Amino acid sequence: MASSIEFQQVAKHFGRIVAVEAFSLSVQSGEFLALVGPSGCGKTTSLRMLAGLETSSEGRILLDGADITGTPAKDRDLAMVFQTYALYPHMDVAANIGFALEMRRVKRADVAAAVQRAADRLGIGELLGRFPRELSGGQRQRVAVARAIVRDPRAFLFDEPLSNLDAKLRVSARAELRRLQRDLGTTTVYVTHDQAEAMTMADRIVVMNAGRIEQVGPPIAVYDRPASLFVAGFLGSPAMNVWSGRATADGIVAGPLHLQAAMPEGPVTLGIRPEHIHLAASEARRPIRIAARIVLLETLGAEMLIHAETPEGPVLVRLPGRAPDLAEGATLDVFADLAQAHLFGADGRRLDDAAVAEARAVAAG
Repeated sequence: MASSIEFQQVAKHFGRIVAVEAFSLSVQSGEFLALVGPSGCGKTTSLRMLAGLETSSEGRILLDGADITGTPAKDRDLAMVFQTYALYPHMDVAANIGFALEMRRVKRADVAAAVQRAADRLGIGELLGRFPRELSGGQRQRVAVARAIVRDPRAFLFDEPLSNLDAKLRVSARAELRRLQRDLGTTTVYVTHDQAEAMTMADRIVVMNAGRIEQVGPPIAVYDRPASLFVAGFLGSPAMNVWSGRATADGIVAGPLHLQAAMPEGPVTLGIRPEHIHLAASEARRPIRIAARIVLLETLGAEMLIHAETPEGPVLVRLPGRAPDLAEGATLDVFADLAQAHLFGADGRRLDDAAVAEARAVAAG
């Protein structure tokens, strides 16, 4: 069973502190939606209000069109997996997985069968007799997920479920979770501060900042066309190059970039992602030359990061593969792909792409 979820102007206040404000969002039946943002942005509070673990200060929450704003958590039929997994230490794995069914007074034989099915699906069938203290972090995470799916809930709610795992295990665990969600088709709302998790797992992402929604959309669409400077800086690792500048009658001057563009006069910020700056002009669709001095080279195996300085500030270049002929302290020309530039106004919001589309590099070579 998969359900639709809708937040209608939901807010949460803790005294004078506004944790979530004007939160309106629709989650489609069967969708995997990720709430992503830095610590304190309101994503976990939003999830807890959906779960019924926090009472909203304003607005409504609908589940399949029915208002559940005042419905107790136990009656919402939503399964939540917590960051700490919240396993009962005095119960073995089988008892932990089947606890919710026991509370519903399901027949013992049916509980045992359902527990076995869930455990087998997660590959932990051999662990049913163990206790949480005898499990690794990855195994505890799978038990928590099995406990959620055994109920066949209307939706899954995940609160940073992979944050306690090591980096290698997180990669495999997120792939397993995504495959599981696709197999089950259950609506899923997933909270994370890890942009890689959000980008690789979700059908859509919701980028939050200071209790508000900054942008909603498919991960690649949000990455390619960030609606604000905040989104541009938050999504992407390493972060986007951004330079403050000004639009005048003569064009745009922002850091090392000088463009001819027809725009109203005023402050602007121009951004280009590190992978859209190249060593050869031919690799950029509309190249603009930047003269720089290398201050640090990071060789990461599959890619290389070039940290460089210009008279107008730093620039970061991300190259696929390696460039062994480069050396720290050397000077070089790099070429920014103007076709991939992002322009933001004084309020930090994205400006009309037409200005960049028509712009020309003053010093392109």
